[in-house]
Amino acid sequence: MSNRKPIHDRVLNATTKDELIAAYAEWADQYDSDLINDMGYVAPVTAGALLQSRLSDRNARILDAGCGTGIVGEVLHQNGYDNVEGIDYSQHMLEKAAEKGVYKGLSQGDLMQPLDIADDSYDAIISVGTFTCSHVGPAAMSELIRITKPGGYICFTVREQAWEAEDYRAKMEGIEASGIWEMKEQHTADYIQQEGSQCVVCLYQVAAQS
Repeated sequence: MSNRKPIHDRVLNATTKDELIAAYAEWADQYDSDLINDMGYVAPVTAGALLQSRLSDRNARILDAGCGTGIVGEVLHQNGYDNVEGIDYSQHMLEKAAEKGVYKGLSQGDLMQPLDIADDSYDAIISVGTFTCSHVGPAAMSELIRITKPGGYICFTVREQAWEAEDYRAKMEGIEASGIWEMKEQHTADYIQQEGSQCVVCLYQVAAQS
């Protein structure tokens, strides 16, 4: 049985970017408390641990794509990763992330559009809670791959409903078949415990240049 808060339902059911931005602006102040303390949002810790299992260099340049209020940035910072930047569509969420002091840089951007970031910029990208209902779709993967260094990692979660509705599996496998990246790990895990939701946690390695 779902224990989602009404504002969470508004986020999941938003039909336009304006609706999504308005909902996040309203939720920003209570986002961490609601999701982590009240609802058991465990995906950031799960995905963070998976990335850390492969990325031993604590100085690696990491992008938190769809960083929100900086929950993932905090997880990485607590484990010694201090070269982390964040990007998000919501300015209100970015302001909350900035207050945590765990990012080297924060910028506003739409992951479904071309990003003003150079090719091969990051050693790793992590994206948690972004590939979900009414948010970012699998088409964003091309930009994330573009800005990841050859041999770098992309770690992300996909909410289970979105995984099925948008056929992520076929799209991810299509990218792998083209030789652009290789799947290193993929499994189902708890997403938000109090609502009983799950996500697919994925780790891919971008192909090294020949």
